[in-house]
Amino acid sequence: MIRTMVIQGPMTQISRDPLRTAWIHGDPRRVAYPTDSQGHFCGQKGTPNENKTILFYFNLFRCTSPSMMLKLQCPTTQICVSRCPEKFLTYLEMRFLNKKDKTQWEYYRQFCKATASPAKSLSDLLSRGDCPPAVYPSRPFLQRCLPDFSTINRTLIVGSRMQFDDGSGKSRNIIELREAANGIGKILDARTIGLKVFEDYTTTWKWILIGLTVAMALSWIFLMLLRFTAGFLFWVFMFGVLGIIGYGIWYCYVEYIGLQHKPQSAIMIYDIGIQTAINMIFHLKQTWFSMMIILCVIEAIIIIVLIFLRRRIRVAIILLKEGSKAIGYIPSTLVYPVVTFVLLSICISYWAVTAIFLATSGVPIFKVMVPEGGCIHEDETCDPEVFPETHIPVVCPGASCNFAFYGARSVYHEYIIVFQIYNLFAFLWLVNFVIALGQCTLAGAFASYYWAMRKPEDIPRYPLFLAFGRAVRYHTGSLAFGSLILASVQMFKVIIEYLDSRLKKAQNSVARFLQCCLRCCFWCLEKMVKFLNRNAYIMIALYGKNFCASTRDAFYLLMRNILKVAVTDEVTHFILLLGKILVSGIVGVLAFLLFTERLQEIVEGPTTLNYYWVPFLTLVLGSYLIAHGFFSVYSMCVETIFICFCEDLERNDGSAEKPYFVTPSLHRILTKKRPAPQRQRE
Repeated sequence: MIRTMVIQGPMTQISRDPLRTAWIHGDPRRVAYPTDSQGHFCGQKGTPNENKTILFYFNLFRCTSPSMMLKLQCPTTQICVSRCPEKFLTYLEMRFLNKKDKTQWEYYRQFCKATASPAKSLSDLLSRGDCPPAVYPSRPFLQRCLPDFSTINRTLIVGSRMQFDDGSGKSRNIIELREAANGIGKILDARTIGLKVFEDYTTTWKWILIGLTVAMALSWIFLMLLRFTAGFLFWVFMFGVLGIIGYGIWYCYVEYIGLQHKPQSAIMIYDIGIQTAINMIFHLKQTWFSMMIILCVIEAIIIIVLIFLRRRIRVAIILLKEGSKAIGYIPSTLVYPVVTFVLLSICISYWAVTAIFLATSGVPIFKVMVPEGGCIHEDETCDPEVFPETHIPVVCPGASCNFAFYGARSVYHEYIIVFQIYNLFAFLWLVNFVIALGQCTLAGAFASYYWAMRKPEDIPRYPLFLAFGRAVRYHTGSLAFGSLILASVQMFKVIIEYLDSRLKKAQNSVARFLQCCLRCCFWCLEKMVKFLNRNAYIMIALYGKNFCASTRDAFYLLMRNILKVAVTDEVTHFILLLGKILVSGIVGVLAFLLFTERLQEIVEGPTTLNYYWVPFLTLVLGSYLIAHGFFSVYSMCVETIFICFCEDLERNDGSAEKPYFVTPSLHRILTKKRPAPQRQRE
């Protein structure tokens, strides 16, 4: 289905197999550890930086330049240091105002290049770039020296100051420094949080497994009950979901009221330092008030939808009962989501590892970086060892030769970005193919149930296995073609989202409006393609035609039964959505009470969590995915039965020669009339 990309032309054997080359020459350490402006790892054994594990930025204020957003690289010199500065100190104060104090130079030089020597003047310092113009109180954060922000009386400060000299004669304030630090911090937040998240997972993994097992058991119970008490279970779904969301609204309100009299809770999320934001977020009134509003909106939407769809719910319940019978005769279909999960996990793992190795294959590449821009030599490749002797620092004052990325001058490395796009597209294609294979397999199994005149006698043995074999042997090309179309649409969506995130600050209102329209159009197109593909796969399972013919037949069949389509796609899916929310909600409430130590009298849970919401959200999301896996089988079952029903009505007339295969109850509810008795039923 997916072939290796071949670039024609005179190139080495490496270039002809990009993914294999990436695995051979890539080095994931280049992503995990900070790299200085010379392309050396900080803290790497056997190098001069072995004891220097922290990255230090000469001028943080340059990290707010547009090139930071476009190139994901701060255009300032970066060196490895053993510790971060603890005080305010400018080079001017150290070198020219405190000449007699030699300890000042010894302290300051540890934040300079190894080859640095005292400058004769401030202009000489700035032109040579051997030392930072100033240092600020900092502390290590993700192995980077970032300003040590703190809050006193709701005022953000660094080292008891709000105003300070940046070392080049300019006065700076705390807001400018915070924006510069956030420019780096947004890229680095994940790692330190990841360490604490890992600790929480090691503490709560047993409880997470128990919670996911409970979610699986609840999903099984609900699916079994749907066959016998679908109507009653719908009311359980409805009131259960409304009750859980109502409990969430009440709890958010209680927390919000409890924080009213705490002054520190009035701080906005944006006003706190990047190192404390994650710890403070659930101690702010703004957080609980926002969550309460969101839950209120969700509650209102569900109530409004229930009011408008109240007349169609009875039809959906009949369809769910029929789907329950099919699943009862073919229980192996409930296991198939596990196969899909395993295949998707393989696809995701292969894509992620390949992307990392692609990004880290090559040698360090250095580029000319100018903070203010406008230099004719900007973004040119340079050599840091001879750069100070070239004419570029004279033509472009403030320019520096900094590490940019890993690559090389071979044809392979020139096409690294193309290979990353290729890898992403292959990932989307494979994921959609795995999902399509599952949909076609389930459709074939449930179709064998519907077209059996006597149930279960006429249902073939191992219908799921036979449907999977037919899909793999005869329909791989059709499934791959449908997946290719959907992957192409999703690829365009990814490109639009990437351009929007990279160029957000450079857009005007007209450009943002057009960008929003494009995103909306591609979102609608993706939904339409998914809907058509799903029904096309059902027709492929029924008749074995190619993708285009099946898509055409499915489209015309649905258009001839457009009113009935609204019942299956709106009401049935909405009821199943309520079931998914109820399963994840029940597990979520129990997890919340356990991880916040509100069930200590009943069961002793973990008490030393960094972020209690980490295992909580993991359980909620995991429970929803488990419920989605089970209920998606139900959804595919209902859609297949509906397509078969529409075909049944067009091919047969209910006579003895052409009897209906549909059950009388389903025929009566969908056609509003009672079929003539034509055959013996089970």
